[in-house]
Amino acid sequence: MARYLVTGAAGFIASRVCEMLLEEGHEVAGVDNLCDAYDVRLKHYRLKRLLDRPGFTFNALDISDRAGVEALVSSGEKFAAIFNLAARAGVRASVENPWVFVNTNMTGTLNLLEAARRRGIPKFILASTSSIYGNDAPLPTPETASSDRPLQPYSASKKGAEAMCHAYHFLYGIDVTIFRYFTVYGPAGRPDMVMFRFVQWIKEGRPVYLNGDGEQSRGFTYVDDIARGTILGQKPLGYEIINLGGHEVISMNAMIARLEDLLGAKAQVEHLPAHKADMLANQADITKARALLGWEPQVSLAEGMRRMVDWYLAERSWASQVVTA
Repeated sequence: MARYLVTGAAGFIASRVCEMLLEEGHEVAGVDNLCDAYDVRLKHYRLKRLLDRPGFTFNALDISDRAGVEALVSSGEKFAAIFNLAARAGVRASVENPWVFVNTNMTGTLNLLEAARRRGIPKFILASTSSIYGNDAPLPTPETASSDRPLQPYSASKKGAEAMCHAYHFLYGIDVTIFRYFTVYGPAGRPDMVMFRFVQWIKEGRPVYLNGDGEQSRGFTYVDDIARGTILGQKPLGYEIINLGGHEVISMNAMIARLEDLLGAKAQVEHLPAHKADMLANQADITKARALLGWEPQVSLAEGMRRMVDWYLAERSWASQVVTA
């Protein structure tokens, strides 16, 4: 069994990656700064599920802390791989405070790459984003589509992290796999993401704030499928950028209608102006993930939405109070 470093361990995707690695019998050193970018109750909920598992250790650390990262990576048995899944995420939030996005997504990635170089860790996996493709990408979007004109500081910071990964691959031979995640959803998801917000607002009878006319669409993928694909990224590939997700596309209006049926409640939709930072549509071309990793999404949108609603209803006593705006 191997030892892995997973950053952002209390985060949505990373916590499931940790759970799956632990279920396989591996050791996992989890890193998270438990920042308040969104309601920290969700981070503590996910972290609590990990703390009692054999083989898991938690390190309260910000990856932008160079000395802290160096000390952690240099301690104990050498890691087989680093999963850098820590990130400041969110296209709109990055417009408000771009500096923190640069600190975490770019400087943090550099610190981990440098630590991997010094320690001789052979594999580095980076979480990136479909937001990097901008508004003019073909649908479904292949990895070869242009990513040279980011629309927000968030995607720009991820583009910078990708470029630094390539530099370290070229200079030092670190094997790097970069995953561009599309829209991910599931139990204990991020409250700033549309699925969590809509479930909460509809069930609690609150206004459902919808930017634009609701015909903007997203390709959704269930978190377990994304976590499984991320773990497959340990395969030696040299340097590859791979799309994960976005295999089932639905408009915001259609999603609200489905959630109304699942929740047995009517949405009180209030339309707001379209947000300039938002993409009108996204959908992944996952041909490369299939070919290189043998990855295929397994959870349908209908099943995944049902699981998410079931989780929310089971945890409603506190999930209903999570700040989503």
